Amino acid sequence: MLELTPGIARYNFPTPIDFGVGARQKIVDELKARSLSRPLIVTDQFLSKLVPVTGINQMLEDAGLSPGIFDGVAGNPVKSQVLAGAEAFHQHGADAIVAIGGGAPVDVAKAIALMVYHPGDLFDYEDGKVDAPPVDKEIPYLVAVPTTAGTGSEVGRSAVVSDDESHIKKIIFSPRLLPEHVFADPELLLGLPAKLTAATGMDALTHLVEAYVAKGYHPMCDGIALEGIRLVQESLQLCVDYANSGEGSTDQHLAARSWMLNASIMGAVAFQKGLGVTHSCAHALSTVCDLHHGLANGIMVPFAMAFNQEAVPEKFKEMAAAAGLSDDGFVDWLDELREGVGIPKYLSAVGVSAEHLDSLVDHAMADPCHQLNPRAVSREEMRAIFVQALGQEE
Repeated sequence: MLELTPGIARYNFPTPIDFGVGARQKIVDELKARSLSRPLIVTDQFLSKLVPVTGINQMLEDAGLSPGIFDGVAGNPVKSQVLAGAEAFHQHGADAIVAIGGGAPVDVAKAIALMVYHPGDLFDYEDGKVDAPPVDKEIPYLVAVPTTAGTGSEVGRSAVVSDDESHIKKIIFSPRLLPEHVFADPELLLGLPAKLTAATGMDALTHLVEAYVAKGYHPMCDGIALEGIRLVQESLQLCVDYANSGEGSTDQHLAARSWMLNASIMGAVAFQKGLGVTHSCAHALSTVCDLHHGLANGIMVPFAMAFNQEAVPEKFKEMAAAAGLSDDGFVDWLDELREGVGIPKYLSAVGVSAEHLDSLVDHAMADPCHQLNPRAVSREEMRAIFVQALGQEE
């Protein structure tokens, strides 16, 4: 049985993290220590009405601070949300940003932090752009409070934001976008619905798996990825089961949420090494079909890893061992876990059809993630992976 770690731990990897039940209560001390009094809470439309946001907002007010709320985030992040958030920052006269939520609000918050004092268009700062301007102006003090165990964006240095019209994802990157403090409080995940628990959890697992098999030499990321896989094996199914049963704040539920939250953070650290074909497929599905990123990863990862296994069989044995499986059982376990947590087996169950194939393959091949895949993927092979994931013949 998983055990709940007592108290609040502070560790730094790669940014200061306060981890444990009640960690969110440390936000006030961190803001006051920097003489900051007008934080802008950045969150999504759904979460803004729930306790994670209303409770933190009340806590800030009770401490004599003057918080504002920007809740203009919905679905996959798009540029217009960032621009509206930057305007809200100025209108509030904000001096800090508190990002509360999953990957979307945290990514939008990072992009807002960039744009409030930097000139030009957001996509001028796209990662890899040859003539990108420097990120050398002020960045507001930014802290992150994750409410899902999925993207791990709270410990990342980039924001993924889509163009409103084309829906093409752009990566905005700078080490200065890394939140300056993370408050990882598993209590804030207790009310996460089972479907969202499953989708975000499979997102975290995909980060860990793809980072481990990605090309390149990074033993630190490899070690983190294997331990993260072990934690997911022990905790994700429990988290979904507790969510389905409506179980509240028990030590067992909190322990499961704690270990999944750790696994999510570890996944985001590990994929500094790289990702792979699963993410290229998932990015295409978000662009073409507006599919939730974690759900897309959860459906695609067994098919993508079946494609990869022959290229690095020893790594699949090592991942199997981390998950407590037999040498050749890892891909089967991915499929069984997907089924166990309620993720559909095939893309056809979430509205994707053969009519989308050409566009999906175009976008997936253009996505850079698969360049670090352990097995090179041709256009024909990418199409074959999508066809398998559709669960039907062309």
